[in-house]
Amino acid sequence: MPKRPAQDTYSAVDAFVEATLFAAPDEALAATVAATAAARMPEIQVSAPQARLLEILCRAVNARRILEFGTLGGYSTIAMARTLPPDGLLTTLEFDPDHAEVAWENIEAAGLADMVDLRVGAALETLPLLASEGAGNFDFVFIDADKLNTPAYFAWALDHTRPGGLIFADNVIRDGAIVDPEADEAAAAQRTFHEYLAEEPRVTATTIQTVGSKGYDGFTLAAVLAG
Repeated sequence: MPKRPAQDTYSAVDAFVEATLFAAPDEALAATVAATAAARMPEIQVSAPQARLLEILCRAVNARRILEFGTLGGYSTIAMARTLPPDGLLTTLEFDPDHAEVAWENIEAAGLADMVDLRVGAALETLPLLASEGAGNFDFVFIDADKLNTPAYFAWALDHTRPGGLIFADNVIRDGAIVDPEADEAAAAQRTFHEYLAEEPRVTATTIQTVGSKGYDGFTLAAVLAG
């Protein structure tokens, strides 16, 4: 059996991809990373290649309405919001008001304030308000918040995403802990999430393992089916 490369190799490959495919500087995202670090926030935003994947997926479904669970410093928010048409809107949900303040400064600096609706508070408390406002028919949903509630976030998103839309849930592998029935609650929630997907006829989904500068993890991508 071939020897698995070390983490240094995974990080070096990410660095190579960024140096070749991302040669032109992305000032908005670079400034967001710097601001997040300066605010001493967790530097757990998606990597540049992952952000590009989100952009590609949003463009692939011609997204006009995007929902994001977990704003953090606004890195992925900015990456997705700038794919929107002039009348598009990205709604992003952030629990921590300090994080939301930094994120909003980054979003404004990127010139995207008119494209983003940032809601502060627990997502499960914000979602009923969104529903009462008629939010729905999202084209793309990105779930990257507290991992215990991934199944609940996905279930709500599925009810409010149009047929043909995509739902992307990040950090579902948990460094492989998803296969361990005795693992922590976050990993157990991802097992529950996958069991739910297996029984849900309204989506077709797959989970892809990833390695890179963010370590070993993975994401689930689900396409919403008609009817």
